[in-house]
Amino acid sequence: MLPRAYWKGSLKLSLVTCPVALYSAATTVERTRFHMINTATGNRLKQQMVDSETGDVVEKEQKGRGYEVAKGEYVPIDKDELEAVQIESNHTIDIDNFVPRDEIDRRYLDNPYYIVPDGNAGLDAFAVIRDAMKDQDRVALARLVLSNRERIVAIEPLGKGLLATTLRYAYEIRSEEDYFSDIKTPKISKDMIELASHILDTKASHFDPSKFDDEYENALKALVKQKAAGKTVKFVEKPAKADNVISLMDALKQSLKGKAPVQRPARASRTAPRAAKKTSRSTARQRKAG
Repeated sequence: MLPRAYWKGSLKLSLVTCPVALYSAATTVERTRFHMINTATGNRLKQQMVDSETGDVVEKEQKGRGYEVAKGEYVPIDKDELEAVQIESNHTIDIDNFVPRDEIDRRYLDNPYYIVPDGNAGLDAFAVIRDAMKDQDRVALARLVLSNRERIVAIEPLGKGLLATTLRYAYEIRSEEDYFSDIKTPKISKDMIELASHILDTKASHFDPSKFDDEYENALKALVKQKAAGKTVKFVEKPAKADNVISLMDALKQSLKGKAPVQRPARASRTAPRAAKKTSRSTARQRKAG
C-alpha cells in the first residue's frame, strides 16, 4: 500500500492532461533520532518560546513573524500579509519546455519525487507523455506550487513512472569562484599525474548505493540496542593520527601497489644536533678532568 500522496493534481503537456500523484522519493524515517529528556526523571522535555530580552515565556497567540532589517530590529509580517503574496496552487504541473539532460547543473538538483498516475482514467495520457520523453531523451521543466512556494521541477522517465526533482533557483547557488579563486596552482610532474591516473584505473567501478554502509547509523543502532538491554557499553580507543610527513610520490607509488605509504619522520630541529654535540663535548671534558 502506497503512503499518503504528498501532492495531487494534473500533469499537462499542451492539450494532453492526466491526473497524477506525487510521492517523496527519499525519506529519513529510518534514521536514529533522539529526544531531549530530563536525565533526573527520564521524562521528555518540551520547548518553550522565550523573549530574548525579558526572558518571559511567549504564549501561542503572541507569536508572530518578523524580518530583521538591522541588528535586533524587526519588521513584523502579519499572517494575512503573507497569505496575500502566496501563489495560489492550480494543482497542475504544466510542462513549459524540454532541455538536454546534461545541461542541468547537479548543484541545482534538490528533492526527488515519484509521479504516478492517479487512477486509471488518465493512464493512456500518462503513458504517452512518459514514452515520448523516453524517445527524445530530454528532461521536462515545469512549475509546481509546493507548500505555498512555486518550484521548478525537472521531470524524466523512470521505469514505468516519472521522476520529478525540484530545482534550486539561481540565487540559492553559491558561486564556486568565491571558494576556488585562492587555490594555488602548484607545478605537478607528469609522472605524478600518470601514477594517479593508474590508481584511478585500478579503482574503476560502477555506482551501487547498496554497497555503502552508514557506519555512524549502524553504531547508533547498536548503542541504543545495548543500552535498552541494560548492557554495559564498552568504548574502543581510536588510534592516534600520525603527524609524520609523507612524500607525495612515495604515497602514489605505494597506493598503486596497494600498500600503506612509508611515513617519514618530521625533520628534527637544527638546534638539536648542536645541543647533542655540546653535551658530548662537555661529558668528554669531565672525563679528562676526572
